[in-house]
Amino acid sequence: MERKLFCEISPLTYKISVTRLRWKRRIADWRSSAVFAKEKQQEKLPILVFSHESVIRRKLGNVNMELQNNKAVNLGIAAPKVNMVLIKPGEIFSFWQLVGSTGVRKGYREGLQIANGKTSAGVGGGMCQFTNLIHWMVLHTPLQIVEHHHHDRYDLFPDCNRTVPFGTGTSVFYNYLDYRFYNPTNITFQLVIYTTDEYLCGELRSDRELQNSYDIQVEGEKFMKEKDGIYRCGEVYRTITSRESGEVVAKELLRKNHALVMYEMDLS
Repeated sequence: MERKLFCEISPLTYKISVTRLRWKRRIADWRSSAVFAKEKQQEKLPILVFSHESVIRRKLGNVNMELQNNKAVNLGIAAPKVNMVLIKPGEIFSFWQLVGSTGVRKGYREGLQIANGKTSAGVGGGMCQFTNLIHWMVLHTPLQIVEHHHHDRYDLFPDCNRTVPFGTGTSVFYNYLDYRFYNPTNITFQLVIYTTDEYLCGELRSDRELQNSYDIQVEGEKFMKEKDGIYRCGEVYRTITSRESGEVVAKELLRKNHALVMYEMDLS
């Protein structure tokens, strides 16, 4: 029998492990010389770099829709904590530094969570959709992602009105699985985040025009049958083009997907 990890022995050892990791992150941030983005400005910066919106209540397989309704509440609580924040040159954006913990006392409810290829209910669930939105916008800028976790080992749900490529999602868990990016430019950026009854909406703005434009494409996407199941395969690229000359500056491989499909699919 395979030996269990300490965190897998019991609910108590899991809680001890999580507490240890959270304190480890707090201490590391306290010792760090990094400057985290915290200042907000109520006026929007003049240049709209990129915008996106994602449906809050999506039909995801057999997932209880009440969890999706609760997610709408959770996103409504968290969005104002990030809304209008400035990311100045040399600063790092940290999702958890701004949002903080997502406990019942703050009004958060049980929403959908994903871990190890399985779905479950957890208080504060839905924050991955929040960071998915931010990540998709950041990919269309020169901002540098410095911490990014993901669920890309598994393809959990059939595509339903998918608007972004598979493999460009995120995974966060307070506070040691964070989403962070760094501003290496001389441009100040701003995140504008808000919710409607139907959508989580975002804008990434700046105080000056960008020199390049950014486009994300999927190449060679296909489903392949292997010994242990069906896999979703493909490559996600980012093409960077000079706005002045129209020439391609670079083409980067962002993700190489090889994800086990977790829903019924017939390839015959």
